[in-house]
Amino acid sequence: MTVSARGETLAFPGGFVWGAATAAYQIEGAARDDGRGPSIWDTFSHTPGRTAGGHTGDEACDHYHRYVGDVRMMAELGLGAYRFSVAWPRIQPSGSGPANAAGLDFYDRLVDELLAADIAPYVTLYHWDLPQALEDLGGWTNRDTAYRFADYTRAVHDRLGDRVGTWMTINEPWVAAVLGYGIGVHAPGRASAAEAFRASHHLLLAHGLGARVLREAGAREIALTLNLAPVITPGQVSDPDLVPSAEDAEAVNRVDCLINRQFLDPALRGSYPEPVLAIMDRVGGLGHIRDGDLEAINQPVDLLGINYYTPCVVRSEPGEPSNAAYPGTEDILFSGAHAPTTAMGWAIVPTGLSQLLTRLSRDYPEVGLLVTENGAAFDDVVTGDQVHDTDRTAFFEGHLRAAHAAIEAGSDLRGFLVWSLLDNFEWAEGYDKRFGIVHVDFETQRRLPKDSALWYREVIRHNGLHRERVRRPTLEAVAARAGVSRSTVSRVINGEDTVSDEFRAIVLNAVNELGYVPNSAARSLVTRRTDSIALVVSDSPSEAHADDPLFSAIVRSATRYLEEAGKRVTLMLADSAEGRLRVERYAASGHLDGVVLNSTLSSDPLPAALARTGIPVVSLGRPAVSVPSSYADIDNAGGAASAVRHLLARGRRRIAAIAGPPDTIAAQDRLRGYREALRDTGHRSIIAVGDLTLASGADAMRQLLRDDPALDAVFVAGDLMAIGALRVLSESGRRVPDDVAIAGFDDIEAASHTVPALTTVRAPRADQARAAVRLLLRQIDGGPASSTILPTELVIREST
Repeated sequence: MTVSARGETLAFPGGFVWGAATAAYQIEGAARDDGRGPSIWDTFSHTPGRTAGGHTGDEACDHYHRYVGDVRMMAELGLGAYRFSVAWPRIQPSGSGPANAAGLDFYDRLVDELLAADIAPYVTLYHWDLPQALEDLGGWTNRDTAYRFADYTRAVHDRLGDRVGTWMTINEPWVAAVLGYGIGVHAPGRASAAEAFRASHHLLLAHGLGARVLREAGAREIALTLNLAPVITPGQVSDPDLVPSAEDAEAVNRVDCLINRQFLDPALRGSYPEPVLAIMDRVGGLGHIRDGDLEAINQPVDLLGINYYTPCVVRSEPGEPSNAAYPGTEDILFSGAHAPTTAMGWAIVPTGLSQLLTRLSRDYPEVGLLVTENGAAFDDVVTGDQVHDTDRTAFFEGHLRAAHAAIEAGSDLRGFLVWSLLDNFEWAEGYDKRFGIVHVDFETQRRLPKDSALWYREVIRHNGLHRERVRRPTLEAVAARAGVSRSTVSRVINGEDTVSDEFRAIVLNAVNELGYVPNSAARSLVTRRTDSIALVVSDSPSEAHADDPLFSAIVRSATRYLEEAGKRVTLMLADSAEGRLRVERYAASGHLDGVVLNSTLSSDPLPAALARTGIPVVSLGRPAVSVPSSYADIDNAGGAASAVRHLLARGRRRIAAIAGPPDTIAAQDRLRGYREALRDTGHRSIIAVGDLTLASGADAMRQLLRDDPALDAVFVAGDLMAIGALRVLSESGRRVPDDVAIAGFDDIEAASHTVPALTTVRAPRADQARAAVRLLLRQIDGGPASSTILPTELVIREST
């Protein structure tokens, strides 16, 4: 395959496959529909303490019932291929025996829908959802499971083989074996190094037996999908050509054998690497490897599926104990890469993909390559009908450029499938980590393509990227890529020793990745430590916080935590154009190390102005979406939704809302949570607006009673307004909660003393102030500019 670069486009080869991937248990839901049997992931996720938040895949993205709309969305994005997995428990609920016709019917319909949309179906036969009945017989530590997989493969191909051209046998056997049987953080939750090696071998045997079935049945294209990673030393992260010491080279080779060649060599060469056999023998013996196994495993395949996310970084460290996930790695330190990270904590190193692809085509030239998974989890924020996931777009662009470089170097790469099409059930992480290019609201099942999806659509349309980046990398781009402030980048460029080695490496990696060339302005931006922090109140307390005790509480808390950290705190008001200009000039003058900003108005220009000064700024509350600012906020939308869902659960059906000032972001988020909680229940929104004061709550309640005398519940986006509403209900003769239930937000001290006591959403304001201070201090010390959203808690009292 050759590359033709035309005009301004960094073009990929003709016929290059662009697509996306998912897995059955992560998206399908319908866990008990149409005869589906339980899988190990059903059992694991329903076991307390196994998954984040106790989340399960029972509903997931409900793709089982929504596949038609999902395929239509794929077509709108221009996907040429869709990699999905078949759920073994849908086909054979007990893991063996006759096929379940209803289960096959679903995939029959899905394949037909894909073909009608001109999208090639890429079928993965096993993506970790082993039937529980087979696990009860030993799972993948039982040799017979591999033969049951071959039977299952035949059943699926018999139904779909006339329309599916590309078949993938096993997905990531290392993960299934090591995380599932070796350290127990994935299903089925066992923890034995010996069992992990047996499971690995039997998964490879299942691949070989399944591939043989597919080949005999006339499958056009067969693949094995592996999670692969270049194993490198810390120095090679930024300098791939660096020659490691002999000790480091031995560490690299040993780990490479365990994570990569343990699977590559048996499948593609018919043998295990000697270091793997030695470790395997020492850990649990070699009795599970029988005569003829390696010949069975070494079936001809057309493609090698590559799931790449991050490199594996190691170095020699005498005395270091063995890593539990890599038995036999005594005297090796898994140091990780000093680079920007995703929400999973995985280092972002696009050049690792180039290294990996080039190495695979060099060492295993007989097989074509397909990137079957590449993507990243980030903390996405939905703003109206948009998700501006710039980090994810940058992640994909960097890796696609790396893939293109590998093609130019001779790598036989034939396609690229992003992970994942949809936000989904992310295994042990539950629903807390989002990898999708399409946002999924798991309560409403609403799909919303993110900016990364729209960007990917254009890449597909042009079969490539812009040859040059849209702009020459700027200081701001380096700071954003590294997740640090502009002044931190400047300190690193100038060689100052006030930045830790860790963050110095992150900045230099971003400089190298972007090809950034410092200019004189960047070199003169360095700020000196003053130990002074400004606590800026952007709107006048007399306007927005007249009666609000939480405002003073959060300001007092932020002041206390800063002073405990040894900082001098200057309180500044910016409630006018003159005040904002004064704050901006003071921040730009070099007198401050940073700013804690309390800004409630969505139209406030101060956050953007402070961002331009280059000093670290953390907002108490989420700023306007267009401002690249760090913030500490509470889950306003989620808290509001929990209050409304509680009212619905109590049988309330005409639920009104008293919203806060519409020009504040917190009020907008709380109103959004209220609306979203009602959206799928068929109940209409009934809204009045207050300004956070007692009097406005009372006025809004009177308006609601006039407009809708039959309302039976009210969610109020602030406790002071809720107390005012309670007074009006009492005056009007309405009994609370018999006639009207009422829930507030904030849990101020007075909420528990109202008559009746007020059900409310507890907002951890002191924790919010502490989090903001910690974020700011970390930035000042050269750390990344990150944000946090703290969870809220519904406090149920007599008013509901």
